[in-house]
Amino acid sequence: MTLRVGLTGGIASGKSTVSAILAELGAVVVDADLLAREVVERGTPGLAAVVEELGDDVLTPEGDLDRAAVGALVFADPDARRRLEAIVHPLVHARAAELEAAAPEDAVVVHDIPLLAEGGRADSFDAVLVVDVPTEVQVERMVRDRGWTREQAEARIAAQAGRADRIAIATHVLDNTGSREELRAAVERVLAELVARA
Repeated sequence: MTLRVGLTGGIASGKSTVSAILAELGAVVVDADLLAREVVERGTPGLAAVVEELGDDVLTPEGDLDRAAVGALVFADPDARRRLEAIVHPLVHARAAELEAAAPEDAVVVHDIPLLAEGGRADSFDAVLVVDVPTEVQVERMVRDRGWTREQAEARIAAQAGRADRIAIATHVLDNTGSREELRAAVERVLAELVARA
């Protein structure tokens, strides 16, 4: 029987690191961010629908989706964000379902979903892993690793669900304030527990 696991975490929490560790340990990872890019690649019906809804300004001169332009638009305009999500989310869900259906029968299928707490789908998984760090650590990482200003980092954090909201949906919380080795050990423990329970 396939074990369905949701994985989430705030920006700069280390969710991508946990996702990579799970893949190394043999899990089938379905990455919602990657799928969100795939469904709006040049030539896709998804990209055509986004352009029809948001206009040609969201395209690069080459005809690809201009992620920076879209990001600026939807960050400033909640209605534009809802319209974009109404196009992209169903396409991502359909593609994720295809990938899950193609997984081996006894696989651990991990759905890496940045906005799982916001989407209200946590109860559709057998387990939910939340990668957690204090807000101040998120800010420090974004300033250090991404070159953002403190204000940019705080605004992006404020646009996501809060820590308490994410922890509320968790069956397992992975603290990522230590070393990568400590994080890997925690992921290994949780995965072993999930497999044993299944």
